[in-house]
Amino acid sequence: MATILGRIAQQVMSRTAFSELAMGRAGDAVVDTIGCMIAGRGDESVAALTRAFDGEIAAGGKARLVTGGSASPSLAALINATAAHALDFDDNFHPARAHASAVLVPALLAVVASGKAMSGKRFLEGYLIGLEAQAAVGFGVNPSHYNIGWHATATVGSIGAAAGVARLLGADEESLAMAMSLATSFACGPKGQFGTTAKPLHAGIAARNAVDAARMALAGMSGRSDILERPQGFLDLFGGADAKGWENLTFGEEHVIESRGVVTKRHPCCASTHRAIDALLDLKQEHGLLAGDIGRIETKVGISAARNLAYPDPADEMQARFSMQYCLATAFLKGSLSLSDFTRQEIGRPETRQFMPRIEMLPYSADEEKGVERLPHIVTVTTREGRIYSKSRLHAKGSLEAPLSDCERKAKFADCLSWGNRNSSGSLYLRLRDLADFEDLSEDTAFWKLIADTHSERR
Repeated sequence: MATILGRIAQQVMSRTAFSELAMGRAGDAVVDTIGCMIAGRGDESVAALTRAFDGEIAAGGKARLVTGGSASPSLAALINATAAHALDFDDNFHPARAHASAVLVPALLAVVASGKAMSGKRFLEGYLIGLEAQAAVGFGVNPSHYNIGWHATATVGSIGAAAGVARLLGADEESLAMAMSLATSFACGPKGQFGTTAKPLHAGIAARNAVDAARMALAGMSGRSDILERPQGFLDLFGGADAKGWENLTFGEEHVIESRGVVTKRHPCCASTHRAIDALLDLKQEHGLLAGDIGRIETKVGISAARNLAYPDPADEMQARFSMQYCLATAFLKGSLSLSDFTRQEIGRPETRQFMPRIEMLPYSADEEKGVERLPHIVTVTTREGRIYSKSRLHAKGSLEAPLSDCERKAKFADCLSWGNRNSSGSLYLRLRDLADFEDLSEDTAFWKLIADTHSERR
């Protein structure tokens, strides 16, 4: 009987062509992630890594860093992926319960070696293979794996990304499965770290692990091909009591990015806040609500979301990204959220702090969630005069069901470049959108020059 990793490897290796829709959505995800990398390059999490590995960066290497300079592929993946996830503005991928692109894109970029031509088309194919592998691994363990406290970006994300990196490096079916097996031995990342700089580090570790696992597999290192499903394997140790395993795993002709998509973030904060933010902004617009009208705001969310949002009274900008009270208050008062709302100065604004106590967050019960993959998040506003307005959102803005427009994507990219003190003209966005047409993405070609041309020192 074929192992799960064997089935996944056979599936992704059998895809010799991708639809125009799949390639286009992959391109959008890559561009969005590059914007998040640029925005996050000055974050303290990234600064700490560059201090920690200063000698290795100074020594140079084959892989380019978003912070400038170059390093080994492993270190470049670690730093660039941490930057991509630093501001929590990067996309979500529901089948894996992971920040898929923040792991995949930096990992793939890290192995675009100098002197070896790597087309934009091949790069996007590697992305799509890694994404499908993440979805397949996540199928067997989520949502139970995520709900018991594992940050799937660091676990499922790493295992799936190893497949994409291995394919990009020319792996055959067996080597690709071995890359995923080895990545399983690296998998870790507790959600208890949310609200600290270790959280974006999880994406960095996952990207580094994916790169290392793929390179080791191609060099002859091996692991068990049944490590996902065997006793004392991934499902057994990481799945949780409600994990269903892979018995019913199927692969459709349509790629998962076509059927499920990735969720491009509209707001630069934990995705657990997004549906509530969207619902509250809907209510504000529909009923013309003002701050003085609000008596109380109650939001009902999933159990895992409530656990993720552990900071009702955030002390810094990282905690603020994981505070439902701060995010809802700021979004209501300003009408939107941007990167500039997550600074030490902004989180202490008296107007925001006075509004936050009116907000209460309640989780669904375990019985309500049992057997249901996804429940809507509900926001109920009670005015000072006693009127009650309620709105539920099953999908956040930026999802396949409520996609961002191209104008909104472009505005987000400009916000990222502006935050990173880069040239925010629309030309970079438009040229990166043509990623599939690049003949060579190696470090000395036009692709990296596009990114380097926007480089400037952070304020």
